[in-house]
Amino acid sequence: MNVLLSIFASDILPVFLIAGAGFLLARKLQASVKTMSRVAFYALSPCLAFKMLATSKMTGSDAVRMVLMAVLVTAAMGLLARLAAIPLGLNRAELSAFLLVAMFSNGGNYGLPVVMFAFGSDAMSHAIVYFVTSAILTYTLGGLIAAAGKRSMTRAMVGIAKVPAVYGVAAGAFVLVTGLSVPVAFMRPAGLLSDAALPMMILVLGMQLERATLPERPWTVAVAVALSLLAAPIVALGLASLLQVSGSARQASVILASMPVAVITTIFALEFDVAPTFVTSAVFLSTLLSPLTLTPLLAYLG
Repeated sequence: MNVLLSIFASDILPVFLIAGAGFLLARKLQASVKTMSRVAFYALSPCLAFKMLATSKMTGSDAVRMVLMAVLVTAAMGLLARLAAIPLGLNRAELSAFLLVAMFSNGGNYGLPVVMFAFGSDAMSHAIVYFVTSAILTYTLGGLIAAAGKRSMTRAMVGIAKVPAVYGVAAGAFVLVTGLSVPVAFMRPAGLLSDAALPMMILVLGMQLERATLPERPWTVAVAVALSLLAAPIVALGLASLLQVSGSARQASVILASMPVAVITTIFALEFDVAPTFVTSAVFLSTLLSPLTLTPLLAYLG
């Protein structure tokens, strides 16, 4: 029990304390979550991706395994969610929302800080590759699911081009593969912006949670949250064994797969009017309960 409390206090509680500050900023000062989210999305996250990869010792095969892990975990969770939805009698919009909630986890403004606090920079490099792959899937496949077939594949592909972290990953991977020396005049500002990324992401998480409301279908929310927090870690551990992912790569990928529901799903739900109250409730409840599942998982991983 002491070990679990220590892990919670050192690796998870700091995230909730910063998120709490974001919650208060939104509640008491009406701070703009949209503005802060855009700062993190467009300026900070690409620098974080670039720095972590450019200074990493990760090999090409490690990166490929991370990409495969992200794709296969997402696909497996989609299949599980579709099966779990059968007895729930969901309509088309509710099914889209249910799939969104189960398939996409909060690897960015929650998962990355936890990986850094718990396992350090080596695991963080692997986590960046997993996260960016998941982000691409979220903005493309997630958008298509939310649109329920109304969005064309062309528009989805255009969406990829609008994800700044993709360019940060590309540039960082180029430096990693070629061994190119990055000028100090470029590396220092990129490093400063990278250092600001994680705290800003956590603040945004807290500000977005301030919008949560009571669920209209608590049983459906409970099933969705169980998939995110209980089924996803089992799926990720199984796939890590299958793909022979080990060490810090295993730690990073399993933790990111086991995160609560991605906050971005609330944006999709609002944009396409697919049960937004349900999605927001699932995000809030899964985030609130996540320490109960993440703490023992962190202890198990290392």
